[in-house]
Amino acid sequence: MSSVSITDEPQISSPPSTTPRKNHLEIAAANRARLYPDVTDAQWNDWKWQQKNRVQTLEEIARLFSIDDMTTERLGGVFELYRTAITPYYLCLIDFDDPKDPLRVQSVPAVEELLNPGELTWDPLNEEGDSPVTGIVHRYPDRCLFLVTSYCPLYCRYCTRKRKWVDEDGTTGQRKIERMIEYVADHPEIRDVIVSGGDPLSLSLTYLEKILAGLRAIPHVEIIRFGSRVPVFLPQRIDSEMTSLLEKYHPIWINTHFNHPNEITPESAAACDRLLRAGIPVNNQAVLLRGVNDCPYTMRDLVQGLMKIRVRPYYLYLCDQVMGAEHFRTSVGEGIEIIEFLRGHTSGLAVPQFVLDAPGGGGKVPLMPNYVLGNYGDSIVYRNFEGVIGRYDDVPRQPHGCDRCNDREHIPERGLAKLLNRTADRFEPQPVRDTPRGINIKKRSRES
Repeated sequence: MSSVSITDEPQISSPPSTTPRKNHLEIAAANRARLYPDVTDAQWNDWKWQQKNRVQTLEEIARLFSIDDMTTERLGGVFELYRTAITPYYLCLIDFDDPKDPLRVQSVPAVEELLNPGELTWDPLNEEGDSPVTGIVHRYPDRCLFLVTSYCPLYCRYCTRKRKWVDEDGTTGQRKIERMIEYVADHPEIRDVIVSGGDPLSLSLTYLEKILAGLRAIPHVEIIRFGSRVPVFLPQRIDSEMTSLLEKYHPIWINTHFNHPNEITPESAAACDRLLRAGIPVNNQAVLLRGVNDCPYTMRDLVQGLMKIRVRPYYLYLCDQVMGAEHFRTSVGEGIEIIEFLRGHTSGLAVPQFVLDAPGGGGKVPLMPNYVLGNYGDSIVYRNFEGVIGRYDDVPRQPHGCDRCNDREHIPERGLAKLLNRTADRFEPQPVRDTPRGINIKKRSRES
């Protein structure tokens, strides 16, 4: 799908006339009847059966998608580099008559994965460089990533951790987990732990509970978050046993990963509902992907569909500069056009924050349309979602009297604060080496 220019048609509320869309739920039912005619409902709804019967080989892919011999031979190189796995449930959501089906594009290997321009790397976000202990990524002062597995029920072709598919396979060992928990316990500034992988909800409940119990025993850990796509491609896994375990260790949050409205099905909606009924808020982190959701209308359908199942659109990521994902990347401008289209044409609750995860570990950078066109004295000139330009008369800035902000020992002045408080007329950014992240890097360098 190509991006639509919003500048030309700011008030369009429905897509241009096209050929009638196929009903993706009818496609799923027909595919199941064709591909799995002898599978009972009990088997189909058993997550263990779904895991056991994943499509994983080049031979299966070539047969299912009628791939010609030349392309199959070229795909051999992709299979040598990267794993493949597709659950039967997700496989049946694909329209086999459409080579550009957005779910097929996300899950089925393509020869384009062998294209690797110079700016692409194995670790575009420098997670390894911000890893003081194997399995921990500590980039932001008050939170850290806690990587517990390299295993996924389905391997997304644009994954930023494709390097992990090559390096290892399976669960992080008990001793490594213990060292990771020790690291969190030794750093009282960490209040928020994001459990990720791979997919952490693919772990056994016994092992998952060991991790949760270890983290919850640390007094300064206030929040535990999970990053998981299981509700999307293996919703059967979110059963009563899973939710009963998670709700024992509240507050738990889950960030899931719907990228296209066709992934919103009765099964995935029910999985999210089970999490919500267990008191677990569910947010969505989508990735902007060429040929999947790089269309304002598709993105609007996605975020509105998520709102209907009570999943909050949280982030829309620009696709990372990761090896094997060049064909998924879009321009920043296309993402900004999509956000501009959503603003005013759907609820503000449904508009995700568009972010770039800066290469090299620079952190998340919000990307947004420019609605403030200029500052003139105590007024600003703004542009709204319709393109109307107006003036807003501002009030002079005044100190707000907050004791904590006035306590320079509590929050030292730095950066823009010095300019705003008129204690300096210029500043130089604090060197990275003096930040908590930089101190960790220096410490690791000394230890090595």
